Amino acid sequence: MPIRLEIVTPEKRAYSDEVDAVVLPGSEGELGILPHHAPLISLLGAGELRIRKGATEESFAIVGGFVQVRPDKVVVMAETADLAAEIDIERAREARREAERALEAGFAEPADFAQARAALQAALVRIRVAERRHREGPRRRG
Repeated sequence: MPIRLEIVTPEKRAYSDEVDAVVLPGSEGELGILPHHAPLISLLGAGELRIRKGATEESFAIVGGFVQVRPDKVVVMAETADLAAEIDIERAREARREAERALEAGFAEPADFAQARAALQAALVRIRVAERRHREGPRRRG
């Protein structure tokens, strides 16, 4: 029996479907969610969210937010969620370079420093997830 997964960001609904399992980056480590999981609310970290559906596996690069788990539904409310297959690696690398340059330049305001660090973290997550998918290709289990 599958579980309903919804992934939403402030800009869009990134994913909505029935899945067999979800593994996501909680703030304290990876969380594995299967159907009939105990109710849970948790902060999300930055990392790879993996979805298993039948013999296939898909990945998203996500950054921050919350997850709400009910026995029949998982709702991921992330700051960003990018499907691995749609990540432009060169664009992510350029975003990393821009964030690194900004961090090297220094800041008058702590908020600017935090924003640059967050941009760097998001770029690094996108690069890692996209490179892994590129290296491994579409994943089929079985």
